[in-house]
Formats: sequence, C-alpha cells, structure tokens
Amino acid sequence: MKNILPLALCALMLAPAAHAACYAEYKAKRDKPFQLHYDVAQISEPCTVRSAKAQLNRRLAGQGLTLLKVLSVTKQ
Repeated sequence: MKNILPLALCALMLAPAAHAACYAEYKAKRDKPFQLHYDVAQISEPCTVRSAKAQLNRRLAGQGLTLLKVLSVTKQ
C-alpha cells in the first residue's frame, strides 16, 4: 500500500507532459479607440489555423477585439 501513493503521484506528474499544448500567435484590433493587438494564446485541440481562428474569434469578441490574422500555430 505504501508503494501505491508514490506511483500514483508519479503518474499524475507525467500525464501533462505527454499531452503537448497548442499555441496560436495572432494579430487583432480594437476600433474605438483604435488599437492593434499582438499576442500568443493557448488553444485546445485540434492544433490547426482553422481551429485557432474559430476559438480566437469567440474569445476576442468578448474582449471587444476583432481577429485580423493567425500568424502561426505551434505544438509544444
């Protein structure tokens, strides 16, 4: 029983490492007042430009921003 806890903790610590995170680099704008915005955001799978556009459009609209372009999508 004493060996089960360390083994379980080890498995939990390794689990996130096996699942790579996906990041999208993008440009956006706000109209009033006019501002350009550049950032990198973590997105969920699938790790594609198309998926990034869909996720970022929803996320940025809530902040009053309009997505201009997804520059890149990378898995790390």
